[in-house]
Amino acid sequence: MKIAIALRHLAFEDAGILGSVLMERGITLFYVDVATADLSQLDNAKIDLLLILGGPISVNDGALFPFLASELALIKQRLELGLPTLGVCLGAQLIAKALGANIYPGKQAEIGWYPLRLSSFAQHSPVKHLSSAMTTMFHWHGETFDLPAGATLLASSDRYENQIFSWAEKVMAVQCHPEVFTASLEHWFVGHICELSKSGISVMALREASTQYGPKLEQQTRLFFTDWLESIGL
Repeated sequence: MKIAIALRHLAFEDAGILGSVLMERGITLFYVDVATADLSQLDNAKIDLLLILGGPISVNDGALFPFLASELALIKQRLELGLPTLGVCLGAQLIAKALGANIYPGKQAEIGWYPLRLSSFAQHSPVKHLSSAMTTMFHWHGETFDLPAGATLLASSDRYENQIFSWAEKVMAVQCHPEVFTASLEHWFVGHICELSKSGISVMALREASTQYGPKLEQQTRLFFTDWLESIGL
């Protein structure tokens, strides 16, 4: 039996569509809530795929959240071993940090539905399914990162240059949120209402855009993640 572990930072920011695809492929997914878990008990050699999910904290918040040090250590070890790893949002930033890149605030938050601009390298990768011709992407982030040494940039947006990159053969970092189920975004609207209000973003407008773009993103994410899993032998 193949095992996937999802490092979860916030209950409603789960694996979403990624979890459904794993189940369909017979890969068992377990969640580990990193804020309270003992990450030293996880054995990278026994994890076929590590998913690192999103959350509202910063990679640089180690003084506030000591578990980040343990999480980074687990990720660094996994990268050194060349094992299958995919990070989403905060997860992507953690991968970038583990590879030695700087993480810092962007010029402005990117919350909502905006298309991706793919690099030439993406045309021959699973990320091709997430192009602006195929779908509009969901975003929710206020920080960005430098592209790590040895990484291949696959996608950008107008506000954030480094949206998706690959590293080595089996590592993918995705700053945006392809994993979301449209219906589940209601949990996000409730859980992040303070941030939305502070940013002057209308929940009604965000909900309307989600209804318009969400179903297509769900389809394209299935294609993207399925292709990626097949490319790494899962």
